[in-house]
Amino acid sequence: MHDIADLESRGVVGVFLASTEFAGAAAAQSRALGLAVPHVLVPHPIQDRTDDELRRLARDAHPAVLAAVTQPRG
Repeated sequence: MHDIADLESRGVVGVFLASTEFAGAAAAQSRALGLAVPHVLVPHPIQDRTDDELRRLARDAHPAVLAAVTQPRG
């Protein structure tokens, strides 16, 4: 989250990804840092997934990530 805050402060568009298990923690940290950065949540857990499962997660998340970095901020 701090990396995204740093990038955003430099004018670099960012999006953070987290698994659904960490949605609450990510929201709390975003508030604490004063961030309004788009985020994408993927199904939990991440560890112990096969390569094919991880590719599927990435493929499924891709449209949301693309939208998050290309939509105008306001």
